[in-house]
Amino acid sequence: MSKVWSNRFDSSLNPFIEEFNASISFDKTLIFEDIDCSIAHAKMLGKTKVLSTEESIKIIEGLESIKEDFVAGKFSPGPPSEDIHYSIEEKLINLIGETGKKLHTGRSRNDQVGTDIRLWLRKKIDVIDILLAELQNSLLDIAESNIYTLIPGYTHLQRAQPLSLAHHLLAYLEMFERDRVRLKQVRSRVNISPLGAAALAGTKIKIDRNFTAEELGFENIYKNSIDAVSDRDFCVEFVSTSALIMSHLSRISEEIILWVTDEFSFAKLTDKCATGSSLMPQKKNPDVPELIRGKTGRVYGNLQALLTIIKGIPLSYNKDFQEDKEPVFDTVETISTCLKAMTILLKEGIEFNVEKLMDSVNNDFSNATDLADYLVGKKVPFRNAYQIVGDIVRYCLTRNILFKDLKLEEFQKFHCQFQEDIFDNLNPMNVVNSRNSLGGTGFEQVKGEVNEWKKKLLI
Repeated sequence: MSKVWSNRFDSSLNPFIEEFNASISFDKTLIFEDIDCSIAHAKMLGKTKVLSTEESIKIIEGLESIKEDFVAGKFSPGPPSEDIHYSIEEKLINLIGETGKKLHTGRSRNDQVGTDIRLWLRKKIDVIDILLAELQNSLLDIAESNIYTLIPGYTHLQRAQPLSLAHHLLAYLEMFERDRVRLKQVRSRVNISPLGAAALAGTKIKIDRNFTAEELGFENIYKNSIDAVSDRDFCVEFVSTSALIMSHLSRISEEIILWVTDEFSFAKLTDKCATGSSLMPQKKNPDVPELIRGKTGRVYGNLQALLTIIKGIPLSYNKDFQEDKEPVFDTVETISTCLKAMTILLKEGIEFNVEKLMDSVNNDFSNATDLADYLVGKKVPFRNAYQIVGDIVRYCLTRNILFKDLKLEEFQKFHCQFQEDIFDNLNPMNVVNSRNSLGGTGFEQVKGEVNEWKKKLLI
């Protein structure tokens, strides 16, 4: 075979343009999906009597043989084949002869590649969902062990209110659960078959699109042949969802990077997930979370690339779509490795300094709201209580002391309703335990949350 296109061309491509035009260097990733797509198509051609039963079987057996040869290392797709589809077809013709030339009946590379990428991405989404569940489990393990461990809660990166460490970590489970829901929704739109749309207008060949869709496990088929070959929304949706997953990974990475600094000292890195400096022997660097934080921009870039590719493309298929695969391939690789790395880091690479965490919440004004709430419980209007506590904070700051250092008489100078029980109310453990509103950081709420997650994640 010379080229996949017709004899209407008089001369061959310029060698550089031939290389520039080819996609075999990266679309060979789709080899299994392309073979599966072709097997389903060959079965359908046999079923509809477009091909004889013998021809259909011969093609299917040839394709299965090519798959076996690839697995065994006896077939390595590459130049001069333009793409993986042509490489396999050429191999098939060499293997079974003229019958192999009948495989492409009733289809185009346009609907073929659209089918391949969907089959490939569908599998990868299922794997990513498993990786997300494993990450959630690693977070849940730490949370279950630290329900009664306290950590300062922050707003604007300023000390705000004390929290259960478990409650803090469970917030990330919620984020990753939303990611899993989004992935499931994207998968449903990936799982629609374009096969049989041909180049853009369908075909006069007697085909059965529902049969091939069922053979390949698709939930539905595209209703419009033009849309079928030109739709890349699912690629954008997948990378967009991946960008959100990476943003969540980046957020927890940033917190871990802060927690393991000497300034915070809320946690320390184990030797399994940290490296040292080539110059400074005392250093232990948080490479894993820093790399994840950095790779987030890579996925954001892939999203921007895809959005730019589809912008302003006239219907239907255009060569621009050759550029859709590498951003999707790279996103799958990046997000998969980052999820694995974060899971390992949480399981083996970080140890929380419980003593330091507990000490931290005892040495700030993060119980100020509880001081105001105490007065509210004594029927003092909240806005009045709020201002009273502001006065007490200023009083303490001028003396370089905390609420716990005040005597009852000093509290009573600010309001007569303060009684001896104020000191119990300001204890950080009691502060956290008291926040028992639904979804709050109170220990009973957090224990209930942990138990619900254990059921949901089937631990």
